Formats: sequence, structure tokens, C-alpha cells
Amino acid sequence: MKLHARLKGYRVSARKARLIADEIRGRGVEEALITLDLSSKAFARPLAKLVRSAVANAEEKNSRDKAGIDIDNLVIESIMVDQGPNLWRIRPRAQGRAAWIQRKTSHVAVVLSEE
Repeated sequence: MKLHARLKGYRVSARKARLIADEIRGRGVEEALITLDLSSKAFARPLAKLVRSAVANAEEKNSRDKAGIDIDNLVIESIMVDQGPNLWRIRPRAQGRAAWIQRKTSHVAVVLSEE
């Protein structure tokens, strides 16, 4: 059984988010959470929150549907980081000019499955 959780429009570039997502792909949930808690990257905290949300989804589905999911054997089957919409801002520059600044966002999808 596959369980999903999504984070949409988070203010981090997809390239930076993929660095952390690659570290936990294919690992068990407990090991992934430990890795994220020890990481010094800023996106590690929201990604850990997303993994915990997926585990909570599994627990809720297990209690509601009697699905027989063993929470201790959950593995991060896939984690995808896609680019979201860019926010465009203007920064004033010298001699009355303006420069466009891109604020990048990303969408993250986590899929858990049983080992």
C-alpha cells in the first residue's frame, strides 16, 4: 500500500531541495528522520515535517480502514521535487534602474510503502 504526502509552493529552489531529498530516498522512515534532524541544511526541517505527515497519514488510514499497515516497516519509496511558480520581485539598482529578482518555489511529493 502506498501513502502520499505533498508540500506545494515552499520557498526553496528545487535544486537545493533535491540535495536533501536524494539523501533520504529509499531509506526507512526512522533512519530518514534521524538523517534530516542531523542535517545542517535549512530545508531539512520542512522535509522532516512532510515525512512525519506521511507517517501520520499511514496511521490514520490504518486506524480508519483497518488496512493492516505496519508503521515500523515504512520506507520512503519515492520523493520527487519539482519546480513551482517563480515569484518576481524588483530590486532598485544604481542610476534609477531596476533589476528583476526571481524567488523560486518548489513542490515536494513523498510516497511511503511497506518494506
